Amino acid sequence: METPANDDRYQNSRLASLDALRGFDMMFIMGGDSIGHALEHWKAAESGPLQVLAQQLNHVAWEGFRFYDLIFPLFVFIAGVSLVFALAKAEERGGKAAAARRVIKRGVILYLIGIIYYGGWGNEIAGREGIEGIRLFGVLQRIAICYLCAGLLYLYLKPRGLLFATVGLLGGYWALMSFVPMPGLDQVSFEEGKNLANWVDSKYVPFFKWDGSHDPEGLLSTLPAIGTCLLGVFVGMFLRCPKTTEQQKVLWLAGAGVAAIVLGYFWGLQFPVIKKLWTSSYVLVAAGWSALFMALFYWAIDVKGHSRWAQPFIWIGLNPITIYLLGNIMNFDDLVGRVLGGPIKGFADGLSHGLGDLIIALGGIGLAVFFCWWLHRRKLYFRV
Repeated sequence: METPANDDRYQNSRLASLDALRGFDMMFIMGGDSIGHALEHWKAAESGPLQVLAQQLNHVAWEGFRFYDLIFPLFVFIAGVSLVFALAKAEERGGKAAAARRVIKRGVILYLIGIIYYGGWGNEIAGREGIEGIRLFGVLQRIAICYLCAGLLYLYLKPRGLLFATVGLLGGYWALMSFVPMPGLDQVSFEEGKNLANWVDSKYVPFFKWDGSHDPEGLLSTLPAIGTCLLGVFVGMFLRCPKTTEQQKVLWLAGAGVAAIVLGYFWGLQFPVIKKLWTSSYVLVAAGWSALFMALFYWAIDVKGHSRWAQPFIWIGLNPITIYLLGNIMNFDDLVGRVLGGPIKGFADGLSHGLGDLIIALGGIGLAVFFCWWLHRRKLYFRV
């Protein structure tokens, strides 16, 4: 298998495909929406395939599923796959208790980083000062909670117990959302602001909430999100299984992915696929696509040994938290705009209206990739 020169991170115990898929996902987290917005304003992309691409790089308003709605749950899914490899090693070295302490420590640190990421006590996004500006539930906080819960469950439950936990989380959330109407309403609704999850946020989640009275990463919807991470745990356990050949792993992953997508959309007929509620049907659809991407990357990189094409993704995947936090401190698009703005942007817009914004968006991603390459060359990896 082709591996980065002089890099001991890719030994037999580590999947290069997992780092590559994480980096692929992070690339869209860094700038996928910028490209989508730029395409929307580019005259040449008003119709045809580019317009379809622009739509796929933006979230649906409420119900439905696009490619960009996969990005967040894919990262949670990957976290589940990764923790199996990491905790298996930690448990072998120091025992179950030491591994559990590691999970708790990393979960708490990542959660606190999430609080700081969204402004901490001086939340400019919320437009509030002091404790009222704190966002308790956000993207990093959700990842932290999912990692913490899934990690502890993996350490202390057998596979059958993990299966019961996953089914219980997804089934229990479905039952609550489908049979318990929001107080004040006579019947169950999945509309925004009229469902049980949004009501729980408005009633029991203090301080700043992203959508006013509720949060897309809110309290109740964190339960099925843990299920997303646990589905990743099952994939990690499967990939570590020595009794199954690499080709069989690819086929089983692909088959399971297709089955999950079909089952998710079928479930969605009653329990709609809604990212902002992280519905159980959404979990299955997103996990299905995640498994398909995992199968594709695993087959291409770890089975066939073709890794050169994925090097930029690997650079990003080895430093996901670093690049995510750095993007909050300095906007890569703004930095590129200072260089490519003015005459260059004006010239591009003169050729085709809106082309300048697309060039800046692509340049922003390119700058972020370059920074990850620079860190990788110096073997600088920030780990929580």
